[in-house]
Amino acid sequence: MLVLVVGPSGAGKDTLLEGARQAMPEARFVRRVITRPAEAGGEDHEAVSEAAFSQRDFALQWEAHGLRYGIPADIADDLAAGRTVVANVSRGAIAAAAARFPVHVIEVTAPAEVLAARLAARGRESGADVAARLARTVALPDGVRVTRVVNDGTMAEGVARFLAAVRGEI
Repeated sequence: MLVLVVGPSGAGKDTLLEGARQAMPEARFVRRVITRPAEAGGEDHEAVSEAAFSQRDFALQWEAHGLRYGIPADIADDLAAGRTVVANVSRGAIAAAAARFPVHVIEVTAPAEVLAARLAARGRESGADVAARLARTVALPDGVRVTRVVNDGTMAEGVARFLAAVRGEI
């Protein structure tokens, strides 16, 4: 199963993914390829130039926030072998993924005030940018399994909820 993790900025996706990665060594947690310098901060990703990105083969790819993102093509081998593959993707990439693979979408979210506080704390965006991120909504496509994980408690509580969702327990 391909588990697609989506949700707004500030929801804590990277934190939950890291906690789940440590708890599920049998699963593959995909490292995204992004046309963003490695020193730009944020998630651990494979930084590549636009030219290098264009030369690569991806199972999924999309553009967001002026950057290009890719999920390596070799996830198809893991899925064919019956391995769980977990990838942080844009909501806009779900339909393309569902057309190729069996997918389970986990939507990580938190109340607006929690998202706003987390975004403000990281200090990467202006107040107007934070407001724009909070106002952004993207509908999830019909016909895909979606589990919502509200990440509004402790890290341990969030990771436990996320793991239960990945394992299909909720």
